[in-house]
Amino acid sequence: MDSLGSMSVFVQVAETRSFTQAARLLGVSSSAVGKSIARMEQRLGVRLFHRSTRSITLTAEGALFLERSRRILAEVEAAERELTEAAATPRGKLRISLPQVRGLLMPVLTEFMRAYPEIELDVDFSDRMVDVIEEGFDAVVRTGKPEDSRLSARLLGHYRLVLVGSPQYFALHGIPACPAELNHHACLRHKFCATGKLESWPLRHLPGEPEPLLRAPLVSTTIESLKHVVHEGLGIACLPDFMVRESVEQGRLQRVLDDYLEHRGSFWMLWPSSRHASAKLRVFIDHMSARLFPAPRVEPAGDVLPTGIRARTR
Repeated sequence: MDSLGSMSVFVQVAETRSFTQAARLLGVSSSAVGKSIARMEQRLGVRLFHRSTRSITLTAEGALFLERSRRILAEVEAAERELTEAAATPRGKLRISLPQVRGLLMPVLTEFMRAYPEIELDVDFSDRMVDVIEEGFDAVVRTGKPEDSRLSARLLGHYRLVLVGSPQYFALHGIPACPAELNHHACLRHKFCATGKLESWPLRHLPGEPEPLLRAPLVSTTIESLKHVVHEGLGIACLPDFMVRESVEQGRLQRVLDDYLEHRGSFWMLWPSSRHASAKLRVFIDHMSARLFPAPRVEPAGDVLPTGIRARTR
């Protein structure tokens, strides 16, 4: 720790360009500062400052050592702050922005609220591209690979887009065997609110095969409304697998054209880059990472399930 103390003295002198002013800020005598710098120079075997009667300036070696010293002291400060905050109860307001997939997010958020009652959530549900820093968000969840170098990021999980319809709909209109047969079906489409563009269905086409003309009796800016309509048997919708997994397992919806779909999406947590993420932000990031897409439970090999119960696969 004596080395860290000497390093702190060196940084203070380098920033003030004055032994006297550095001593005043540190609450010690000028001679103590001078002796500390002299001992450091002797130990390192280099001269850190050019001294004159009027001023002091850094040598080339001193400038290099200053950059490293600042980083080291910042890391020590961050470590001390993390230990202090770890002992404190996370509290305060978190301003977050989330995509409009409430069925996926709200159960995880309510779990978080019960676990951390002293944290207040200010939630903006929106699919628009927000400026995390300029708009003052503590964290956002978005799809797609993050590209803003000002932000830290953590992968939350992956999903796929799938085509689904109800058994009642397929009983009346038949099950499409290839993308071209979608021309004869009611296709419920999602439109991006910010741009007004229809979201493409990630269908794989054979060379020279034209894209199907998707007749859309409903276009909506929210995919949750499409989920409701597809359950009513009014068409086929392209929805995230996590949104329809339970309905598919229960037989209320049926997936089609899986072999023709090419899609893999991801959810990311983004927050302003900082050495000192607050306790409330850290627990939020950790909670969402653990709970939003939990790892599937793997049954031990050789286990026998009770009669009449089948293992479900996802």
